[in-house]
Amino acid sequence: MIHRIIFLFTLINSFAFSQESDSTGVAYKKRVLEGIEVDFLVSYYKQNGVHSSVSGGIGSEKLTDLASNIVVAIPLNEDDVLTVDMGISAYTSASSSNINPFNASGASGGGDDDDDDDDDRVNPIGPYGTPWQASSGASAQDALGTVVVNYSHSSDDRNLIWNADVAFSNEYDYTSIGFGGGISKLFNNKNSEVSIKGNVYLDQWRPIYPTELHEYAQYGNNFLNEGFFQGIIVLDQNENATTSYLPSDFNQWDKTNRNSYSLSFGFSQVATRKMQFSVFFDVLHQEGMLSTPYHRVYFADKANYYIGEAQYIPVYETTQNTGVYQLADDIERLPGTRFKLPFGGRLNYYLNERLTIRTYYRYYWDDWGITSHTASIELPIKLTDRFTVFPMYRYYVQVASKYFAPFETHLSTEKYYTSDYDLSTFNANQYGFGVGYTDILTNAKIWKFGLKSMDLRFNHYDRNDGLNANIVTFGIKFVQQ
Repeated sequence: MIHRIIFLFTLINSFAFSQESDSTGVAYKKRVLEGIEVDFLVSYYKQNGVHSSVSGGIGSEKLTDLASNIVVAIPLNEDDVLTVDMGISAYTSASSSNINPFNASGASGGGDDDDDDDDDRVNPIGPYGTPWQASSGASAQDALGTVVVNYSHSSDDRNLIWNADVAFSNEYDYTSIGFGGGISKLFNNKNSEVSIKGNVYLDQWRPIYPTELHEYAQYGNNFLNEGFFQGIIVLDQNENATTSYLPSDFNQWDKTNRNSYSLSFGFSQVATRKMQFSVFFDVLHQEGMLSTPYHRVYFADKANYYIGEAQYIPVYETTQNTGVYQLADDIERLPGTRFKLPFGGRLNYYLNERLTIRTYYRYYWDDWGITSHTASIELPIKLTDRFTVFPMYRYYVQVASKYFAPFETHLSTEKYYTSDYDLSTFNANQYGFGVGYTDILTNAKIWKFGLKSMDLRFNHYDRNDGLNANIVTFGIKFVQQ
């Protein structure tokens, strides 16, 4: 596709951004967008893993997600374009379902979190759970809705472009409102471009806590005799009934906002007829509730307590455990601010009329101690005038946050702690392949719209901590004729 982009970029330099005259000598501008364009996008994502952050760093990470978007770009006049991007993502998650892992009614969902019944248990003894299987509580599935509206304006000579956008998204425990804008300047006969963009996101949590901690917060030190725990047997490490469980390190968040601010700088250059490169540098700052309120943490210096079937306690950390769940000592605690600095670049080279090379690199640093490197390569191969295939490879390596530690290795004396493996040290490989179809003349039509392009891609992701995933994406673009 890059060779087409370079070709179109050269064409634009020669024609599209210049003042022209018709046969009568009247000057006119070429429109930024000739007609309405509509993109339909759909993706299916499926993952599995063994380090659930909801269960303190162990347990099933099975997740499926089906997402769809429709993007409509509308030319308002010769210079201005309005773009509306609306999407919905529906997921099911074994990990988040274990916010309340117990098969009896729990209070964390207001009574609607009733989980699996115990008809299939050999020796049902009341509530039970396991980090290795999903429960069927209300948090097992959800939908995320998003909408982004963008307005852009191009100057008469098309050398200056500015835009502004607003965004909104919502899911069961989180709402985000964002706004931002940017400006781009082209020069050197439009072979060079500099850009700057800023965004602000004002987000709000509606915290959902693990069942046992929710009950402690509601009833205090006597919680084992109230609410969900009334009549429930709690077991210690030796498989004996006990009343000693007291997660006194836990307290609810008093502030639930999360604000994010970003500033991005970019420069791109058409270096030769065959080579184009770009560099970018971002500055990001976050403040507020940066922890996830339903991620459990277990301390090495605290006794262990369980609900379920005692015989599974010795094999708790293995998939042989099908009937007992360990009660949390606390939720993850992370600083109230985070500063991020990613920078990198792209280099695209048009090798010949059949093959283009696309490369990408990014370095990332933040003040939580994480550093990472990302490198990728994609090789669009033009099979015919209309069909292109896209083999690709991506490599990622990360150094852990100073606040991360695996299951049951944090100490209660620490100020900050998390067992979320997204903040751990790991490396990952991603392999992908895609097929693209472009109809320059848009011969295929639906009503007043011509089919401009279609794109189908498959990617497989492998992380060395046991997480793996597959994603299939499909996109189709129509243009008004």
